[in-house]
Amino acid sequence: MKKTVGYICLGIALLFQSCTSPTPSKKNDRPNIVLIMGDDMGYSDIGCYGGEIKTPRLDELAANGLRFTQFYNTARCCPTRASLLTGLYPQQAGIGHMVDDRGTPAFKGDLSTNAVTIAEVLKKAGYSTYMSGKWHLTPYVIDNPDKHNWPRQRGFDRFFGMISGAGSLYDPRSLTEDNEYVSPREGFYCTTDFTDYAVERIEEHEDDTPFFLYLSYTAAHWPMHAPAEAVAKYKGSYNHGWDEMRKNRFERMKKMRLTETEWELTPRDSLIQPWSEDIPDKEWELANMETYAAMVTLMDEGIGKVVNALKAKGELENTLIIYLQDNGACAEELEWVSKRTTEKDRVPLAPGELQTEMVPFFTRDGKPVGIMRKGWPGPPEGYTAYGRNWANASNTPFREYKHWVHEGGISSPLIVHWPAKINSGTSGIGGFRTEPAHLIDIMATCVDVSDSSYPTTFNGNKIQAMEGKSLFPAFSGSALEREAIYWEHEGNRAVRMGKWKLVSKADKRHSFVWDKIGELELQNWELFDMEQDRTEMHDLATKHPELVQKMAQMWLAWGKRTGIVPRPQ
Repeated sequence: MKKTVGYICLGIALLFQSCTSPTPSKKNDRPNIVLIMGDDMGYSDIGCYGGEIKTPRLDELAANGLRFTQFYNTARCCPTRASLLTGLYPQQAGIGHMVDDRGTPAFKGDLSTNAVTIAEVLKKAGYSTYMSGKWHLTPYVIDNPDKHNWPRQRGFDRFFGMISGAGSLYDPRSLTEDNEYVSPREGFYCTTDFTDYAVERIEEHEDDTPFFLYLSYTAAHWPMHAPAEAVAKYKGSYNHGWDEMRKNRFERMKKMRLTETEWELTPRDSLIQPWSEDIPDKEWELANMETYAAMVTLMDEGIGKVVNALKAKGELENTLIIYLQDNGACAEELEWVSKRTTEKDRVPLAPGELQTEMVPFFTRDGKPVGIMRKGWPGPPEGYTAYGRNWANASNTPFREYKHWVHEGGISSPLIVHWPAKINSGTSGIGGFRTEPAHLIDIMATCVDVSDSSYPTTFNGNKIQAMEGKSLFPAFSGSALEREAIYWEHEGNRAVRMGKWKLVSKADKRHSFVWDKIGELELQNWELFDMEQDRTEMHDLATKHPELVQKMAQMWLAWGKRTGIVPRPQ
């Protein structure tokens, strides 16, 4: 009898405890992860990295989080996306160049099955996985596409965006919802609609599991497209021109301590005319930069809506938000598109008809599309790029652009916001992290903070080991121990080891130089001290020949290991 009474009392106590104690969450306090990427933007474009463009939402995330000052991408859109989502160098993920097959596994142009995506890893760990925006990790095929490398087949529960890499922001080709091509709604604009879809996924998410959201904007990739009311806010803001813009940005960056006092502002690109009253098509040039700035601000407003959705759900505190950009500013002038002639048999698309052209011939309401100086920045009937002039200023204070692996091509802002772990008590919010880091580190970070397991095999395929390091220790100021970071894109090569960077620019004399056994020539290198000279103004290669040889050999060993060497012809 006493035993019976005891069991009853114990049961009542346990029942009372279950009613008064919080129910353990299936999330196990694992954070949501929101990964946001801008497209074709310079290192100093956003406000918290020295820009005059209005980005208050990103600035607020930075002020209440961390800014990495030496974070690197791969210098090009689809290789960056491959590296970001797999934690591998792009060649290991099968996309060493673009999404065309050049005949070797490293340059297949289609995401490798020997790689896993962040979505695939986190989905196995119980995360819900969502994507909104630009994919660009598999060839774009119009009829009967092979969908094995579409987002839904690579770990994402839901997807809305573009399979291909570029197009009108009002009427993009390859627009897709989940697994089917779709035509845009009336009034469609990429930045707005990609934001809205991301917000919907947050609002509809069931709270008992964590989620991973990848929001991949097309802003501010050409064409320069933005609604008139957004562009109007920047009218006259750039009348001082690109030279003054670079000078002002550099001064702000110095005051913000984003640059060191000994770093020099690189000279104006020699192909750029000094700003003056006799600039050709001056109003057109100004309209391009005004539109570009509007595109960035609209993206920032979209990020604000995502943050507000997290707040409304009570999820902001334990959500890791990561913001970055896919490559440096783009100097392209669209010469290859400008030569296109309108075919006489072309007609505007019918309502609901799929857009298959990267550069439409007509807008949806029947207006012919004008390319570069034949069009005007902003509305859908213009198809322009802001070009080398403004890109040089976007990349302040660095050399080169998208495509190249000097700092202007590969440097990206990286903002990390996570109130539960990054706060004044533990990490010094609003601070800088100067540790060199790379896209390969994002997968490792996601695996680390989510308590997930990176697989050795997946869907019957052997999976390559992660290349990156988790950035989580750096959140609290710890060093990241690594030997080096490497790059190769279109024959441009680089290796970063500690404070040293060895870099080689492919040009008409040195591009794709091979010896008789197919190995890249170990010449044409520049050596820079990134602590004293991150703007790459003073080549020290002749002063440190042994170091050049050592790092060049390191690069060659890496090139062989990742399948870059021997390079496809």
